[in-house]
Amino acid sequence: MIKANKIPGFIAQTVLFSVFLSFSSIVSSVDKITINGLFQNKAIVTIDGKQRVLKQGKPSPEGVLLIESDSEKAVIEIDGKRDTYKLGTQIGSRFSKPTSGKSILIAPDPGGMYSISGSINGGNVEFVVDTGASAVSMNSNVAKRLGIDYKLIGEEGISYTASGKDKIYIVNLKRVRIGEIELRNVEGVVHDGDFPVITLLGMSFLGKLDMKREGQLLELKKKY
Repeated sequence: MIKANKIPGFIAQTVLFSVFLSFSSIVSSVDKITINGLFQNKAIVTIDGKQRVLKQGKPSPEGVLLIESDSEKAVIEIDGKRDTYKLGTQIGSRFSKPTSGKSILIAPDPGGMYSISGSINGGNVEFVVDTGASAVSMNSNVAKRLGIDYKLIGEEGISYTASGKDKIYIVNLKRVRIGEIELRNVEGVVHDGDFPVITLLGMSFLGKLDMKREGQLLELKKKY
């Protein structure tokens, strides 16, 4: 075994310089990165057409390093530069800043559902994409947390679900947002009970977007 202090200085410098050149050539070969899915200290990304799962502190074969992440954003280091990126962001080859396009890519969760964090009237909400729901639908507990006085401002109605007949209140949601996409005056439905467990991102929101599948990924894009 050769100990580090026995290596002549010029050899050590040569080795370090070679490693630096190798790392630089890897990073510079990256042209495009798309953030597809965000989780706690894990991110699903596409790097030049190849899907990678980035884990905190472990660089990808291309040299892209995840510093930290949660369900809304990720801190990623590229070519020695760190920046914060949101879901659906596409990063160009210059890596100066994230793009501001109004589109989002959502990866399925282990159960095959398309879940995403967002907000209603500025309050944080966990959504599941549901094209079978006519409107953005939430239970009464979520509505109360968001400060929606649904019994006062809502129009009372009846919904027939798999569990039977359910009293609902139709309300106007001032703002509904996921990622960079925000719509105003979206029809919402509040169920007077614990259903649905997770707020449904229904067609009153989705119907105003372009939706398409790219493999297992779901792309949502604002029409205008």
